[in-house]
Amino acid sequence: MVGKNCFAIASDRRLGVQLQTVATDFQRVFKIHDKLYIGLSGLATDVQTLYQRLVFRHKLYQLREERDMKPQTFASLVSALLYEKRFGPYFCQPVIAGLGEDNEPFICTMDCIGAKELAKDFVVSGTASESLYGACESMYKPNMEPEELFETVSQALQASVDRDCLSGWGGYVLVVTPTEIQERG
Repeated sequence: MVGKNCFAIASDRRLGVQLQTVATDFQRVFKIHDKLYIGLSGLATDVQTLYQRLVFRHKLYQLREERDMKPQTFASLVSALLYEKRFGPYFCQPVIAGLGEDNEPFICTMDCIGAKELAKDFVVSGTASESLYGACESMYKPNMEPEELFETVSQALQASVDRDCLSGWGGYVLVVTPTEIQERG
């Protein structure tokens, strides 16, 4: 979700096999660099493999260009990487959030073959996406400050995972501003 020169990215902590919970501390939000994060919902092995490939590609970009990737460029990289595996896809739905030029927030999500969905307010993915859309639509306000954004995202996540039996077991919310990063689990 986007705020005033900031963004928040959140996930639940459950790792499960169908209806059985395996772990309650699974990481789904990953740091690419200080102003760019990716959230990966989906099959746990594909989440870890895709993250490792993305870190590798970003480090190659840093070596070649001597700078960090812009969020829009990273979204295109993720989309291309997913599309090249379209006949045997990674079962992941990425959410990309970052601060671009002039600390303008950028968010997008895509399906497992890399079709991008850009938004100016919020994006969702995962098993609770239907209830997340409803919660986010009812709670979102433009130009929220970081503290209000944290509360809004936390309430939307909590309200949504309570309605989905495949989600839950805690939440993780990360709020990124141009000057600081606030993590809360």
